[in-house]
Amino acid sequence: MSIVKKPGYAVDSVDRALQLIVLLQERDWLRITDAATSLDVAPSTAHRLMAMLVYRGFALQDDQRRYCAGPALRADSSADPTRAAVSIARPHLEALALSVRETVNLVERVGVTARYLFTAEGPQLLRVGNRTGSVLPAHLSSGGKAILATLPAASVAQLYTGRQAQKTAASLAAAELDKLQQELTEARERGYAVNLGRTEADLAAVGAPLATTGRAAALAISITSPLSRGAEIQQPEVITALHATCQAVLRDLQAEGALPTA
Repeated sequence: MSIVKKPGYAVDSVDRALQLIVLLQERDWLRITDAATSLDVAPSTAHRLMAMLVYRGFALQDDQRRYCAGPALRADSSADPTRAAVSIARPHLEALALSVRETVNLVERVGVTARYLFTAEGPQLLRVGNRTGSVLPAHLSSGGKAILATLPAASVAQLYTGRQAQKTAASLAAAELDKLQQELTEARERGYAVNLGRTEADLAAVGAPLATTGRAAALAISITSPLSRGAEIQQPEVITALHATCQAVLRDLQAEGALPTA
């Protein structure tokens, strides 16, 4: 086997991005400072490279500003159900974004986190930007809470107080869990969950699950807006459009056998 040498025409930015991909595959979590050290570049350079990997689905960011491998780096990405779900849901989300004139997201719950799989930005000048690749606490985000609301209360309690939660520092204190359970009860009654400044001070969101009778949801659709328009996205006509989109996406996912399981 011949030795593979670095090409004389190598593009440094591409080379660094590929090195970053390898780091993401080798480690569970990666911080920008660690990436910068490994690549021997400034943190600002590492951040720009990572931002592009997040945008293209090669990396995901959590609420602690750590990064992990994204869906594009999963072992068999061609068979990844989330990629199929994005492809099917995309036209519906884009249509909803135009209809309600706000940014729309497809969200997946993974443990106690909510991962943003796809964003269709709204047409307004002042709008919430692309959240694709972001990871937020499920108990704070509207999409995450919408999915959690499809679980029995006992399952939610186990999720946030069990051994795994203790290991990952994701556990909630008794008062926090009680507050979450109350919010989930309200979400079940309304049919959607609300986030008013919980994940970002100037952001509002409503989310509804892609749920079938008797089964916990794995996905949700959320509508996000500046906090100043938080009341507008809770208007009946907006919620009706959100629910209609959820049903349309759910129907198409089921027809294609592409509905992820919780």
